[in-house]
Amino acid sequence: MLEKRKLNRRVKIRIVEGSSLPPEVLNRRWPRIGGLDEELAKRVEKIIHEVKLRGDPALIELEEKFDGAKLSPDKIRVNREDIEKAYEKTSSRLISAIEYSKSRIEEFQKEILDHLRFTYKKEGLQICSCISPIRRVGCYIPGGAAPYPSTLVMTVTPAKVAGVKEIAIASPPRCKGEINHSILVAADICGVDEIYRIGGVQAIAALAYGTQSIRQVEKIVGPGNRYVQAAKILISRDRPIDFPAGPSEIFVIADDSADPRLIALDMISQAEHVDASSILVTSSRRLAKTVIDALERTVESAPNKEIVYENLSRNGLVLICESLEKAVRAANDFAPEHLEIMTENAWEIAEKITSAGLVLVRENTPVAASDYCLGTIHVLPTGGFSHVYSSLSVLDFVKRFCIVEASKDRLMEDWRSVKALAESEDLMNHILAVEGRFTDEE
Repeated sequence: MLEKRKLNRRVKIRIVEGSSLPPEVLNRRWPRIGGLDEELAKRVEKIIHEVKLRGDPALIELEEKFDGAKLSPDKIRVNREDIEKAYEKTSSRLISAIEYSKSRIEEFQKEILDHLRFTYKKEGLQICSCISPIRRVGCYIPGGAAPYPSTLVMTVTPAKVAGVKEIAIASPPRCKGEINHSILVAADICGVDEIYRIGGVQAIAALAYGTQSIRQVEKIVGPGNRYVQAAKILISRDRPIDFPAGPSEIFVIADDSADPRLIALDMISQAEHVDASSILVTSSRRLAKTVIDALERTVESAPNKEIVYENLSRNGLVLICESLEKAVRAANDFAPEHLEIMTENAWEIAEKITSAGLVLVRENTPVAASDYCLGTIHVLPTGGFSHVYSSLSVLDFVKRFCIVEASKDRLMEDWRSVKALAESEDLMNHILAVEGRFTDEE
């Protein structure tokens, strides 16, 4: 049974009753039958080709075309004077918040890194699990519609914890050719080495292939709009990326114990991002109604209400399931970027989740807090990609390898199995290489 309910004269949010999300919702997720949209791919590929072919002149033309910024070759890279001026425009309150967010992320990322290093020993065998940082990475920081210093903190900090020696960022300039001062200050606090006034597809292409002013990087990370994500997917044939991270998503599983006002606030908070999705799945008709009532009361006076209206109308959904088990299944099928669980047995529900970028448990763990200061990172796979990708972390900036030493006794004990496997693959010199350890040289 499908119906629509009007929030007010301008907004409609879908209400669906059943055991799963509508097919048209899931069909927009990964894996997509048709893959990357062909028209989008062609437009993005053309821009990438221009940057590869002409370098800086192409960047300058494209910046004026898409961002309205008139740049010269010497203005592509931000200098120290620009950063000092940015500090003058930034409040001490914001600087302190950036430093606090950075410290929280550092603390948790160091814990992850420490658990990657260990030594395994057993009867004549020693294996050391080792890591080594990527040498040079590029971080894309959105900044066209609004500045995101928090995204800079969350992309650069794990790279610094990993030990990356060179970090370059690219962020779109405003019409006067300047990157927002908060991004420049955050870049300086986090230890960025190079800052470029380039946005969109052209920024991804420049980082991937290099230009006269920008030296290519070894890996590209960071979120962006659908054009940026298409560019990342296309250049991933030549340069590694983290994962597709596009428009934001919130998915809430809730029962009668949840506070409908808080659910409404959380759905609205994510709806103020461009093209964002806000979904509630519940086994309670009463809760579904009270959440919608709370949305009706709250949206009209909400900040940024125009984009909130648009996103709730286009991408808002309330699914009423028969049980919380069905709600869990719906969440795992959708594979959301952010999953909030507001139920009596929230941790039991959380342990059944297999696909989500980030799981937030109970009412005092809103997505909005995780976006800034909880110590987790808000660069997460979207569009269903959390089926196969994890959130950005220090793991994205290191290579893992092992150092191994075996004793002669250990090798002798393993010999029969080595020989059987080598024979099955007709790799006879493998057998001789091991046998040679047990025979004297003639």
